[in-house]
Amino acid sequence: MTIQPDELMQLVVDAAEDKKAMDVTALNLRGISLIADYFVICHGNSETQVQAIATEIKKRSEERGTRIRGLEGMDTARWVLVDLGDVVVHVFHRDDREYYNIERLWSDAKVVERV
Repeated sequence: MTIQPDELMQLVVDAAEDKKAMDVTALNLRGISLIADYFVICHGNSETQVQAIATEIKKRSEERGTRIRGLEGMDTARWVLVDLGDVVVHVFHRDDREYYNIERLWSDAKVVERV
């Protein structure tokens, strides 16, 4: 059974929050980009935390049958990209998130509010 993009985004957000990711933001890119339906952006305060967040996201996604299309940046853990197809996850180290500020680059996207 294939997981829907909305469910996958929620799974990713929950996994990140369980590993104490900071400032978790989900951007709805539908109608804005062909890259993915959602970007999930968060950060950790150390390289170890960044790796733990990305590892948890990868683990939970695979448990739900989602194929990991790409995983980059785990070696330096400054900006880890997890490509899940419909959902692309950016796990930053705090300092790098402030520097790259990709939320600004995608400012046309709607921020998904969590209830």
